[in-house]
Amino acid sequence: MSGQGYEELKILNRKLDELFNKYNNLKTGYKDLKTGNEALKNQLQERDARIKELELKYERIKLSGALLGDGENAGEAKKKITELVREIDKCVALLNR
Repeated sequence: MSGQGYEELKILNRKLDELFNKYNNLKTGYKDLKTGNEALKNQLQERDARIKELELKYERIKLSGALLGDGENAGEAKKKITELVREIDKCVALLNR
């Protein structure tokens, strides 16, 4: 092998090593990003569940305040009770079939 061919081979090997190193770095970075993404998705799901839980508690507090005579929410409480009675009536109708 001539001196020039040997030098070209060394350059190609060096470039190949650089490419493999870059590939491995990108692969590691991708895995890290994927893991981080999964963690963020889990946090988002937990927060969504917590928000739903808090919204439900808030509705219960509003309803109980209205039932205790809080004038501001009394109309809303009556509306909610009417909705609940309608749902119960539907259930009873379905059971009677």
